[in-house]
Amino acid sequence: MRIATATATVIALTLAAGIAAPAASAADSDHTTDGFWRMDGYGTVVSVGHGRYQEYQTTAVSCLKGDTARQTGPGTYTVDGDVVTVRPGKDGNHASVAVASSVGHRNLRRIPALPPACTRPIPKDPLTSFDVFWQSYEENYPFFAAKGIDWHAVRDEYRPQVRKDTTRTELFDIFSRMVRPLHDTHVAVQDGDRVFAEGRPGTEVPSEQLDARVKKFIATRDLAGAPYRRDFANGRITYADLAGGGRIGYLRISGFAGYLPDEKASYAAQLAELDRALNTVLTPQRSRRLHGLIIDLRINCGGSDALGIHTAQRLTDTAYIAYTKRARNDPTNPNAHTHPEPIPVLPAHAPRYTGPVALQTGGSTVSAGETFTQALIDRPGRTIRIGQPTQGVFSDVMERKLSNGMTACLPNEEYLTDSGRTFDGTGIPPEVSVPVFTKEEFAAGRDSGFDRAVAVLRNEH
Repeated sequence: MRIATATATVIALTLAAGIAAPAASAADSDHTTDGFWRMDGYGTVVSVGHGRYQEYQTTAVSCLKGDTARQTGPGTYTVDGDVVTVRPGKDGNHASVAVASSVGHRNLRRIPALPPACTRPIPKDPLTSFDVFWQSYEENYPFFAAKGIDWHAVRDEYRPQVRKDTTRTELFDIFSRMVRPLHDTHVAVQDGDRVFAEGRPGTEVPSEQLDARVKKFIATRDLAGAPYRRDFANGRITYADLAGGGRIGYLRISGFAGYLPDEKASYAAQLAELDRALNTVLTPQRSRRLHGLIIDLRINCGGSDALGIHTAQRLTDTAYIAYTKRARNDPTNPNAHTHPEPIPVLPAHAPRYTGPVALQTGGSTVSAGETFTQALIDRPGRTIRIGQPTQGVFSDVMERKLSNGMTACLPNEEYLTDSGRTFDGTGIPPEVSVPVFTKEEFAAGRDSGFDRAVAVLRNEH
């Protein structure tokens, strides 16, 4: 499952990207999903039986229990409101797992028993925790080479600093210093309420304060004369018909999660709230009237890739591939991956807008905001990106427990274009570069990105 926001506080609270679930019972033991499974990639083993699912997070030096779920239907399990479906393969030795809030599938291969390390306790001392932390990144993080980080040299520098009497505060500081050079907002260290996470230099990670400031600025400056304006989805979505005949629409999406006040709201409830907003906004009458649509993602804290794909389905009449997704799957070889899985965008069975789109992005466009941006690159019809490069983090987030109770978060996936390119680290570049909410823009009461988007769409006609 995906991080709901890129703020440091919420990063540490997200569920693991590698969550898997088992599934339905069957009379034929060769085709049941009961038993033990190893996931292709994700460093995960699962045990399924008697209506229970148990995740084990594994490395070469550890095995720690992860999430537990109970069966809620044939082939389905529910974890914190997210539905996980497992489908057995034809031979009984393979299965696939899908998580509702994520996109794609994860493959399972049957194994005869739990690894021995999963059947015995693991020490909780600082050095063991260090080794599990380092090994989790060593086996799963895909971007060390791209970022010029020698992870073995990092171990050689910091492991001697860990002693039997190293305090939790000292260990948290060591872990934070180890991962700081990655500048990856999908990398985080958590110990209770204490969290470390850091974004790409020169960018600002989304926060509630930044979102509120920008939303007020846009409302009083860019949308002041809008004849129709309405908020949806707990304030995460805003739509306005711009002045001048309502031929240009403005759709601001500040996240692909958090659509209901209840933080524990299920994925299904979030999806229903998104549909309510889109059904209200993209009516057949409005879609016919619009000559252009601005989609503003400049402050977007991420969330669910599946909600992003669901939104993209409202913007096309033709099926196409958003991107392909793969995960690192060899602990000793960072260049080995799962087979890339194409993620389709299928036209929605609901009102759609298929005209020109001006997509606004910036360094505070994060995670699911970026995968949504990537999903529109090959959208049939005219889409132009305006602003600054996105943050540069696309993967679902793995949550790895340490033996002392701390948590490490990290990505292990790549989202590829049709040419095999990823935008991890650098972000997706705009086609038209303009300032995005700089100090100078705020001081002058100017929104260059919005003005350029309006001009581009007016020139389309």
